[in-house]
Amino acid sequence: MKLQALSIVILTVMTAGCAVSGKNPSSNYGTLTSNNPAELTADEDFDFLEDELDERIVEVADPLEPLNRLMYNVNDALYFWVFKPCAQTYKAVVPEPARIGVRNFFHNLTTPVRYVNCLLQGKGDSADTELRRFLVNTTVGVLGFGDPARDQYGLEPAQEDFGQTLAIHGLGNGFYIVWPLLGPSTVRDSLGMVGDVYLNPVRYVEPWETSIYISAEKGINEGSFHIGEYEDFKAASLEPYIAMREAYIQYRNKKIQE
Repeated sequence: MKLQALSIVILTVMTAGCAVSGKNPSSNYGTLTSNNPAELTADEDFDFLEDELDERIVEVADPLEPLNRLMYNVNDALYFWVFKPCAQTYKAVVPEPARIGVRNFFHNLTTPVRYVNCLLQGKGDSADTELRRFLVNTTVGVLGFGDPARDQYGLEPAQEDFGQTLAIHGLGNGFYIVWPLLGPSTVRDSLGMVGDVYLNPVRYVEPWETSIYISAEKGINEGSFHIGEYEDFKAASLEPYIAMREAYIQYRNKKIQE
């Protein structure tokens, strides 16, 4: 049982973050190419991989570069050896409509993260939209498996987190960090990630093994929509480590400015 739980822990953190390395992270993956709003991902974890590299180079302190490079290589290997095979198998077994419903459910479930951070950033209209989305999707959308708030009422979700909140209130990036399994981050975003964990209802599910299984399901489900994107990112980069660092910082700076 302990070995099984440990394996799920590894999958969970990796799906939340290695996709930023392998993705991430969070994450946070990108948006699906689709004309159907219902098929657009609520998470924007992979958006920076193709768009942000075209912008100017952003300088960030990287005093831990030797260690960060080691962690990047570890995450890279885990992506190909563990995460990608799991995501491919999941995609082959679970039909796309079901996977879209699961993704919608988890996005609805994490409304408190976005709602609280909208309030902390003084974005009252966005907080109101998040609350309205939650009420509509939980009822009409049947516990959030559907997204009528966007499909029928045009209520677009906010994308706010505690890392952005800290930035709005004047805290700088600090230095760059590549966490094992969790992928690219900064000192500020690492603190923000901890804050968001406490706003995520899944954290309070008991026993803790169940909470981990739920998080693993979320990560694998989301990853099933983006198989191959990390490979494309690496293929387009002369130096993937530097490209990932620059893309991550550019992406986060853009999110803060929105």
